[in-house]
Amino acid sequence: MKSTRTSRRVHGRPIVARSAIPDSMRAAVIPRFGDSSVFSVDTVPVPRPNSHEVLIAVDVAGVGSWDPGLRSGKWDEGHTKFPLILGVDGAGTVAAVGASVDRFALGDRVYSYSFDHPKGGFYAEYVAIAAGRVAHIPATLDRNAAGAVAAIGLTALQGIDDALEIASNERVVILGASGNVGMIALQFAKLRGARVLALASGADGVELTRRLGADDSVDARSGDVDAVLERFAPNGVDAVLAFAGGKDLTRCLDAIRKGGRAAYPNGIEPEPRKRRGLRLSAYDAESGVRQFDRLNAAIVDSRLEVPIAEAFSLGDVAHAHQRVERGHLIGKVVLDISASSGLG
Repeated sequence: MKSTRTSRRVHGRPIVARSAIPDSMRAAVIPRFGDSSVFSVDTVPVPRPNSHEVLIAVDVAGVGSWDPGLRSGKWDEGHTKFPLILGVDGAGTVAAVGASVDRFALGDRVYSYSFDHPKGGFYAEYVAIAAGRVAHIPATLDRNAAGAVAAIGLTALQGIDDALEIASNERVVILGASGNVGMIALQFAKLRGARVLALASGADGVELTRRLGADDSVDARSGDVDAVLERFAPNGVDAVLAFAGGKDLTRCLDAIRKGGRAAYPNGIEPEPRKRRGLRLSAYDAESGVRQFDRLNAAIVDSRLEVPIAEAFSLGDVAHAHQRVERGHLIGKVVLDISASSGLG
C-alpha cells in the first residue's frame, strides 16, 4: 500500500500521519498479573497520539530485568489497568506526529524510554509516546542496539555523570558490570577518563568487561574480590556504581576512601545503609529531551557497543521473559517486533 501524508483530528486537533496506519495491531497483552504464561498476542486497536505525542511503528523492544517484576505485579502501586501492554523502551520509525510536535517528521528513526505508558508499551507494533521522551537514533547504532539501549543507557549515564560526577583518572568500581546497565556504565566511565574495576559475573562476564575496556575485572562469585580491590586502589576507591546489593556491595563500600561516594538505582536489594564519611545516593533514570541529547552524545563519543544476548519474536515473548528470569545474561534481550511470528 502506498504511504502518503494525511491529516486526522484527535481531540479536535490535527495530527500528521501516514495513510497506511491500520486501525488494529498485534501486541503482547497480559489480562492480569502472573507468570510468563499470562501473555497472549492479540489484535488490539492502534493507539492514537494526542497533539504532544508521536506514534512509533516499533521495530525492536527492549526486555529489561525489571519487566518480569512488572508482569508479576511485584512493582504494582495499585493503579494498574488491564489488559496491559508491557515494554518501557524500544525503537522504530515515526508513523504520526501530533500538531504540537516539531522535532520529528514522518519516517524518522527514533528510540524512546517511558516507564509510564498509559496507551500501552513497546511490546506492540505501534506505541504512542510523549514527544519529549523520544529521540533520534544515533547513526552508530543498529536496529537491535537502538531498541535495547534507551533505558539502560539513560540509567548508566546518569549514574556516571549525575549521581557520581565521575572525573578523569578517578578509580571507579562498577558492581554488576557484566549486567545490562553495568556493561553500558563501564563504557561511559571510560569515556570520562576513569580507571575502572569491573565486578562481573562468571568467566564470560569477566571476558565481556575486559573487551569493553575495563582496566581490571574479577568474577564477584568466585574471585578474590578483596585482594583485587586492594591491588586496584591501595589508597581507596573514589567511587562505586552498584547494580547489585548484598555482601559484594558491602565489600565495595568498605574499599571507598574517606570522602568518596557511591550510587545505585532505586530497586537494588538489599538497599545499603548510609555510612559516615561516604556520600551514598539512590537515583532513578530520567527521560527527556536534555537527557536524550546527552545520551546521544555519549553513545557517539564512546563508540558504544550494546551487546545483544538474544532476540525473540513477539510471539515468543513468554520465552523472552523466561530467559531474563533465568539470569546471567551477557547482553540485552530484545523483541523483534517487525519479525514475522505466530501467535504465542
